[in-house]
Amino acid sequence: MLTYEDCVGLCELSEEEIAAISEHEHIPKIVAAELGAYLVRSPDGEDRIRRIILDDIRDAERRQDLKRTFELKAVLHHFMQHHPKKASLLAAEN
Repeated sequence: MLTYEDCVGLCELSEEEIAAISEHEHIPKIVAAELGAYLVRSPDGEDRIRRIILDDIRDAERRQDLKRTFELKAVLHHFMQHHPKKASLLAAEN
């Protein structure tokens, strides 16, 4: 039987990135890990994860939750560092 920690290790995402997916989709973290693993390997999945994190940031900003906004910006930064293909595409869009 796989544990949550096993799933995190297999999905190519950090626990914080998984938590952002869980928060956005209103699903348990173990399910978010599975969804994240699928998305990371799908053609436009990394872009979808980036948009999920950006949506979470906007929601935290609307709530004026500065702590969560800061945390999610750090999550986005980490994601972009570890998924540089999407980071270079994002830079090209701007």
